[in-house]
Amino acid sequence: MPTNLPVFKTLTSAGIKQIDQTGRRILAHIGIKINDSIFLKRLEGAGLQVDLEKQRVYFDEEQLNVLLSNAPSRFTLYSRDGKNDLPLGEGKVHFANGGRVFRVLNVVSGDYRFSTLKDVARTATLADQLEYIRFYVIACQAHDVEPAFYHLNDFLCAFNHTGKHVMGGCDNLEGVQQVWKLACYLAGDEDRFRKKPFCSVITNLISPLTIESNTLNVLDFCVTHGIPVTCSPAPIAGATSPATLAGTLAQMHAEALAGVAISQAFAPGAAVMYGAVPTIMDLRNMEFAMGAVETGLMGAAAVQLAKLYNLPIRAAAGVSESKKADIQAGIEKSLSSFMVANAGADCILLAAGILDSGNSISFEQYVIDNEILGMVDRTLAGINVNKSTLGYETVDRVGPGGNYVMEEHTIEHMIDEFFYPGISVRCNFDIWQEKKRPDMLSHAHNTAKAMLNRYEADRVELLDPDIMREIKANFKGIKEV
Repeated sequence: MPTNLPVFKTLTSAGIKQIDQTGRRILAHIGIKINDSIFLKRLEGAGLQVDLEKQRVYFDEEQLNVLLSNAPSRFTLYSRDGKNDLPLGEGKVHFANGGRVFRVLNVVSGDYRFSTLKDVARTATLADQLEYIRFYVIACQAHDVEPAFYHLNDFLCAFNHTGKHVMGGCDNLEGVQQVWKLACYLAGDEDRFRKKPFCSVITNLISPLTIESNTLNVLDFCVTHGIPVTCSPAPIAGATSPATLAGTLAQMHAEALAGVAISQAFAPGAAVMYGAVPTIMDLRNMEFAMGAVETGLMGAAAVQLAKLYNLPIRAAAGVSESKKADIQAGIEKSLSSFMVANAGADCILLAAGILDSGNSISFEQYVIDNEILGMVDRTLAGINVNKSTLGYETVDRVGPGGNYVMEEHTIEHMIDEFFYPGISVRCNFDIWQEKKRPDMLSHAHNTAKAMLNRYEADRVELLDPDIMREIKANFKGIKEV
């Protein structure tokens, strides 16, 4: 099917220009705070204006243009299996789950528990089997792993349970070094991994306008070692950015451009995405509201801002404030995923499995969200109009009073014209009664249970047992799952 992007815009051309100009003005006159003299001096050596006393770096118009021009407009997030490579910058939208939450919801009991390394394996297993989750993001915090080996175990567990591209955050230099060594080991050597990196790393600025040393260490290591990276600001309107959406977008834009520019100062041509996770605070009660409709509006606007510079973008959508898989979750997730996808984001994280304002996951929610994303994916294709789809000859042949059920034209287009849901209820009332009144959640529960039971019963693992033994012998801190 054709892709018709973008079809959803939240900013006018004039609005884009004003926000971009304000963001650049912030970078030129307010700057980004970096509390690390070594990195400040490196950036000064790269030609940027630095104030060591204020611990700030500034980007004037010419310097910023040069740095941004070095960032690639297209690159690929590779998969280990070679079947799920993700081209960025080509008008395609790729959905993923979200990451590093702390709790797992049991939809049967309604109870929550802390997440473990086994939950990384479970969520990677689900993502590997669910069609519209195109790549996997480390989903949850492994509370049963020592902090010094979080990332090594996270990524190894992910690699062992999905062949899709794996993305995750790294808190410090030691963590990203562990992940890189592991990835090079699995690739065969450093050169092979650099040519086709099958994992990438998320780093984060701290809004407002701050980058910490750990973030810069991780960013620097990634771009100099060929690991695709995103440096994503997550401003909260009314708390860590202005209460207005335009003001939040201007600050976020400055932060996102700074992340791209600094990565290019470290390594010109490095694969980096414009990052954007703008959210809001419910100012009536000071509650963080990641599932708010304004999150989707700003996410779609961020796509327009990134595309102004032909930069691939890693946006966010699909989060709900709801604490369970209910109507509220369906509304909030569908709306934001539709908006950001139809704006043309390259990568959309948090789009599957996430509840409770980004604090919890549900296995059933993965399955439900996969269905939502399938519907959104269908909207991206639009309506294909040509001689065959118009079907004049078929209408002429059937004529008034006929039907099209057995027509060759129907058979020819029945697959490519429609999205067929897997867990939605589509049957008449009597049949629904006979089936004991199933609903989407019960179908999702049974589907997730079947997928995970296969993993549990058969110990389905993707890495060769001999390779796993070698890894355990050569890498300190590996935990059994």
